[in-house]
Amino acid sequence: MSPKVLARAQPEGDDAVIARDALVRVRKALAAHRDIQLVRLTVEEDGETVTVPRAAVDLLVGVLANMAAGQAVSLVPAHAELTTQQAADLMNVSRPFVVRLLQTGNIEYRLVGTHRRIKAASLMDYMRRDDAQRRKAADELTALTQDMGIDE
Repeated sequence: MSPKVLARAQPEGDDAVIARDALVRVRKALAAHRDIQLVRLTVEEDGETVTVPRAAVDLLVGVLANMAAGQAVSLVPAHAELTTQQAADLMNVSRPFVVRLLQTGNIEYRLVGTHRRIKAASLMDYMRRDDAQRRKAADELTALTQDMGIDE
C-alpha cells in the first residue's frame, strides 16, 4: 500500500474543542521534557503504548493548533509530486493561477506526458518566498504610513 500523497483533515463537530484540549496537554508535556527524542503515547481505551519520534509529535502540535482554530490541515510528504489542482488547493487559489506561476517559472515542475507535476518542496519554497515578499511589502507600507503621520 503506498502512502497518500495528500491527506486532508477538516475539523467537524467537537473536533476543534478536542484538539484545543489535546494541544494544551501535549505542549505542557513537551515543555516538561524538552530533551527527549522519543515520545510514548498511550491509548486510553486499552492502555497500549506506542513510541514515536519527537519530530512526529512536533508535527502533531501543528496539526492540533490548526484544528483547534477550525482550520483544515493538509499533510504532504516532501518528496510528493502534486497535480496543478492539488497545488491550487494547498495554496487556496485557482488552478489557472497555479498554471500561470508554472509558466512564468515561479515554481519548478516537470511534464509527465501533457500533465504538469509539481514537487511539494518546490511549492513550499515558492510559498515561503511569496510570504516573505508580502511581509516585506506590508512592513514598507507600515513604515510609509508612519512617516506620513497617517497611522492614527
